[in-house]
Amino acid sequence: MHQDYSNDIKKLKSLIENSKNTVFFGGAGVSTESGIPDFRSTSGLYSAMQVYGYPPEDLLSYTFFTIKPELFFKYYRECLISIDAKPNDAHFALAKMEQNGKLQALITQNIDGLHQSSGSKNVLELHGSNLRQYCVLCGENYSIEYILRQEIIPKCEKCEGTVRPDVVLYEESLANAIVQTSIDALSSAELLIVGGTSLVVYPAAGLLQYFKGKSLVLINKTETSLDNYSELVIHDSIGKVLKAAVA
Repeated sequence: MHQDYSNDIKKLKSLIENSKNTVFFGGAGVSTESGIPDFRSTSGLYSAMQVYGYPPEDLLSYTFFTIKPELFFKYYRECLISIDAKPNDAHFALAKMEQNGKLQALITQNIDGLHQSSGSKNVLELHGSNLRQYCVLCGENYSIEYILRQEIIPKCEKCEGTVRPDVVLYEESLANAIVQTSIDALSSAELLIVGGTSLVVYPAAGLLQYFKGKSLVLINKTETSLDNYSELVIHDSIGKVLKAAVA
């Protein structure tokens, strides 16, 4: 039997309306409703082991980028580029919250750029964006289409350096400026809405310790480690919940 969350959504609506400083922290579950695979689901990117012979943590590591670039770019092109994906109800609801002055910051672990496509401006991309590419030697910028048009290993037109995605690979650190801005946003938030994340990806998930505000809300299809510490927990579609709460 499907649980009825209508009262919880009314409460969420009230929390959003009454909060003077709201921050959203989101993960892969925000984009699954746009058809982008969830990293850890059985149908998601973990099927990489069967197809490519390595887990995603290896395939998307800095080591693989440097010593097995052919396999790195094959996996990247086939599994991490969703050029036709469109924003869903969750993205549009968050953009509407920002436009209405009801969302002060949007922190995302996603690299798909869908928050910006839906109209959000103040987006903090913890793991970068695969819409941006750059040459590792001269820093020249390239589009995602450039990567798709190139041979297996994309090369810079200016210096022949390798062109890589502007994303944080395994073994690389998060950008200090983004981390600090995220910490500042979380520290000053009154309401924190966490959505579409299992909270098992570190160091990103560790940033939530900086939230000391009044209300924590969790929207995720499965349980998380913070469920017991939240004022409100909704195990349902994030698109449906946010659309109803922001309507």
